[in-house]
Amino acid sequence: MFVLAACAHHQEKTPSFTASGYIADRGVIRLWRNDNAAQQSVAILSVYSPYEGDNTTLTRYQFQDNKVRQITRNQLGSHPQTVQIRFDDQGNVIFMQRQQNQIREKLSDDQLAIYQFEAGQVLQDSQSLRVGDVQLKQGSWRDGELYNCSGKAVSAHFDRRSAAWIVARAKRSTRPLGVAWLDAPEGTQLLLVANESFCHWQPTRNDL
Repeated sequence: MFVLAACAHHQEKTPSFTASGYIADRGVIRLWRNDNAAQQSVAILSVYSPYEGDNTTLTRYQFQDNKVRQITRNQLGSHPQTVQIRFDDQGNVIFMQRQQNQIREKLSDDQLAIYQFEAGQVLQDSQSLRVGDVQLKQGSWRDGELYNCSGKAVSAHFDRRSAAWIVARAKRSTRPLGVAWLDAPEGTQLLLVANESFCHWQPTRNDL
C-alpha cells in the first residue's frame, strides 16, 4: 500500500497539525494529528469507517514524551460502547472503564495490552504518514464536480476505476456525496464515498 511506503520521503518542515489516513482491515482509517513541540505532546483522532455495518469508531489518543497517557474510544451504531483509559507517566493504568448498554465494567489485562499496542501503532503510523506527506482531503461530489470542504472546486487524479465508482454512486444518490481521498507523492488514492458530509464534523486543531 503506497500510503505507508511514502515514509521514505522527507519534508523539510512538517506542519504541527496534519490529516492523513490509510486503508485498514475491512474499512478505512482517517487520522488527524496535532503536535505540541513545546510540551512534547501529541494528540491524535482516529476514525475507523467500516465498509459494511454502522459501527464507526472514533478514538482519541493523548501522548506525552511518546508514551500514551489517555485513550477515549466511542463506537457508534447499533451497538454503541465507550472506553476510557488513563495512564501515569510510568505506563501504569490509573483509570479504566468500558460502558455498554448502560453497564460499566473493567477491562482485562489482555484488553489493556491490546489498547496500548494499538496506541503505539497509531503513533508510529501517523508519524510515517506525516513524513511521507500523505495528506487526507475531504469534500463533496455534486453535479459532476469535486469540491473541498471550503466549497472550492478542486481536481483529484483518481485512477479510472475510482472515478467510475464515484460517478456510479452519484447516479444512485439524490444528494451530494461525501468523498475522502489521499494525496501523496506516489499519487492519489480514493478512501471513502458515502451519502453523508464528512466536512460537518471534520476536526480542527482546537478540537484536538
